[in-house]
Amino acid sequence: MKTIFERPRSDRPTAFVPTGKANGSTDDRRIDPAHLRDGAPRIPTVSEPVVVRHYTELSKANFGVDDGFYPLGSCTMKHNPKLNEAVAGIHGFANLHPQTDPALAQGTLALLHQLSELLRKTAGMSAVSLQPVAGAHGELTGMFLFKRYFEERGEATRTRILLPDSAHGTNPASASVAGFSVGEIPSDERGMVDITALRAALDETVAGIMLTVPNTLGIFEERILEITEAVHDAGGLCYFDGANLNAYLGRARPGDMGADVFHFNLHKTLSTPHGGGGPGAGPIAVSEPLEPLLPVPRIEADGNAFRLDWDRPRSIGAVHAFFGNVLVAVKAYAYLLRLGDEGLREVGENAVLNANYLQQRLKESFELPYDGLCKHEFVLSASELPNGVTALDVAKRLIDYGIHPPTIYFPLIVREALMIEPTETEGKASLDAFADAMERIAGEAATDPDLLRSAPHAAPVRRLDQTQAARDPVLTYSLDEAST
Repeated sequence: MKTIFERPRSDRPTAFVPTGKANGSTDDRRIDPAHLRDGAPRIPTVSEPVVVRHYTELSKANFGVDDGFYPLGSCTMKHNPKLNEAVAGIHGFANLHPQTDPALAQGTLALLHQLSELLRKTAGMSAVSLQPVAGAHGELTGMFLFKRYFEERGEATRTRILLPDSAHGTNPASASVAGFSVGEIPSDERGMVDITALRAALDETVAGIMLTVPNTLGIFEERILEITEAVHDAGGLCYFDGANLNAYLGRARPGDMGADVFHFNLHKTLSTPHGGGGPGAGPIAVSEPLEPLLPVPRIEADGNAFRLDWDRPRSIGAVHAFFGNVLVAVKAYAYLLRLGDEGLREVGENAVLNANYLQQRLKESFELPYDGLCKHEFVLSASELPNGVTALDVAKRLIDYGIHPPTIYFPLIVREALMIEPTETEGKASLDAFADAMERIAGEAATDPDLLRSAPHAAPVRRLDQTQAARDPVLTYSLDEAST
């Protein structure tokens, strides 16, 4: 696929672009001459239709949830109702300036206040902040809350955060950035937290634990109450990563399980298309002792009016401008109202049903390291495929079948991991098509392994050298390099 810089022709005139110097003169008192061009910039000599067609062609080379099945494990790449996009595009929401006087933004403040209440009830906790703009940002905010909580209590020795080896990869980074050291807790033979190892690690240096519920194996911690009780008895706090909320939405609440901080991924669970760099939203819900520490400002109801409350002397301060990505919050509000309690329960039920259906179909063709009831996702292993075929080979071959690959090589505790999340929005036909493709690929591993090792064959580009790309990134385009 030629780039736009490789399309110019010498028989086409160059588009006129002013150099900043009138009639070749350097006398332009509006701009310092040192900042003016000496000649015309080097731009492609192409017409508008060529430019439009080029970028349209590029857009068609991308893959998204509107193109087909996208089983990216732990990321919940699901269809989101287009109606919610229309709601977020309403003029009063989409064009509201962040510096608008609160008296002139009552509709939006009312929506955000009501959304906070809905999220608070969904989590079963005391209060909510909408400020964090991503899951990892919610994690970091939660760790700042942990730190302030123990500072106020004079417990400076609590500097460690415990993490199961099946936790999300951003968890240790969030804890570290907030100034904590990290200790790892191993999984037991069933893929759950090893309770004996956890109890042995608990002492006066532990500030808390960060749990992914269900964990990245798609397994719900059956002894979750025992885990949180042990941490609380040792004086620590419990953080729940909410990225996998699809698994129990409407069925269980983190607050009832002992969570002190819980983050939502509105862009995973509550209707915003995920990926493409954003926008996201990672509101946090907290237990009662942490409520005074939440970021400012807070939205307070004053009769039928709403105001911004900055008078929170114990607050950790603002972690983002105002209330994060407000239009993501608008979509979440529309999603919650449209589904209601019964609809939210159905989301969780269908996510679990779809995952277990696929797990049962595929465990005959791929190794299933942890066999048993899964929640919204499950992890297979390609380690037993013949002829040395790897998880990467399987992922690349799936592209030829028109299916986005699942997450691979994560979680790290499974060799040649294939982490699959079908979500609740896929029907049986989509699930069967994916299972059929995976079973055919398993057969190809035995009969024609080179076909997999050289895949994809039907993509705009063939297999890339990802290792070299990471070690020697080329971040700018050079026409000279392209011509060679």
